[in-house]
Amino acid sequence: MIGVKSLDKYYINGEMKLHALKNINFSIEKGEFVAIMGSSGSGKSTMMNILGCLDHTFDGTYILDKIDISKLSDQKLSKIRNRKIGFVFQSFNLLSKLTALENVELPLIYAGMNHKERVHKAKDVLEKVGLGDRLNHRPNELSGGQKQRVAIARALVNEPAIILADEPTGNLDSTSEKEIMELFKKLNDQGKTIIVVTHEPEVGKSCKRVIRFRDGEIIEDVNSL
Repeated sequence: MIGVKSLDKYYINGEMKLHALKNINFSIEKGEFVAIMGSSGSGKSTMMNILGCLDHTFDGTYILDKIDISKLSDQKLSKIRNRKIGFVFQSFNLLSKLTALENVELPLIYAGMNHKERVHKAKDVLEKVGLGDRLNHRPNELSGGQKQRVAIARALVNEPAIILADEPTGNLDSTSEKEIMELFKKLNDQGKTIIVVTHEPEVGKSCKRVIRFRDGEIIEDVNSL
């Protein structure tokens, strides 16, 4: 599903050149449940931006679902992001004036799906994440854990190749954190490939594999379950 080979990332600031990622090599197979971990400045967020096709200015190779990302134009990268990757963010990124159902419909509107089909599909995925009774609630009527479930449903609705979650429990209490990680585990058991970027040890323990970064390098890559 994912292959990263001899990948280096530099940031240029005036005359300074920061080597943010150093000779990164790893692969992720379809159906894996992986945590990318590290403290602030370790390189994990830079790696996430590359995996999410948000940054393609790097040296080396990144293959996503048999596509060489490093050779794509910005327009093609945008299409790959919309089709292949479902994003889940710490801050939920829900539109406050839209209901849960309407928030989940958004990617399907961009994909050109007709109204009847997208309502049916959005309802179905909201039911799968346990929010079948919250379809018409707006974000301010939902708890933090429920908001994140809406965000996960939105990420799933286009049936992407991978779910990429950036600190998905960072704004949640411990109970909601556990519920969200249980939901990810359930989705993974159903065959979804899930990558969680986190600095939280408890979140890492819920994943089946941990890739740990420090100072722009991989220092550990272990199966944890």
